[in-house]
Amino acid sequence: MIHRAAVAVLTSLACFASASAEDIPNPLIDYAAFQAQVIGVNGLRNSRRVTETEFIAMARDPKTVILDARSAEKFALLHIRGAKNLSFPDMTEEDLARVIPAKDTRILIYCNNNFLNDSVAFRTKAAPASLNIYTYNALTSYGYTNVYELGPLIDINRTKLKFAGTRAK
Repeated sequence: MIHRAAVAVLTSLACFASASAEDIPNPLIDYAAFQAQVIGVNGLRNSRRVTETEFIAMARDPKTVILDARSAEKFALLHIRGAKNLSFPDMTEEDLARVIPAKDTRILIYCNNNFLNDSVAFRTKAAPASLNIYTYNALTSYGYTNVYELGPLIDINRTKLKFAGTRAK
């Protein structure tokens, strides 16, 4: 008896889920385009992941923007010196244009998952939820063509990067 009830509930849920996914249109949410973009940008992203030394050298160019997409709260605690903060949930075309002068500006990104030993300012996320991944895709979605990502996992106590913020040493 319980088995039949469970099958009936699961069947109903499956029908509801498949019907509702197709029956709720929203032209401002396009998961299929997101999936296509992730696949399309993968090779470029992999070729644009840089070492700590490369990141530092690229950051010396005054035309380069270091973008920190963490929350304003975490940014205030600790960030790479010279970085500009635009929290990922606040990324719109207008906000990006205010922070990044042109679509071909070289942009360096980093996230929580680049740093060890400061779990307050750089809280580790699940690897597939790493902010770098979403930030890279968002920037390319908005047409930014010159994005580079800090690649390695770096001990905050041994890095050559310079930091600013209330937790900076």
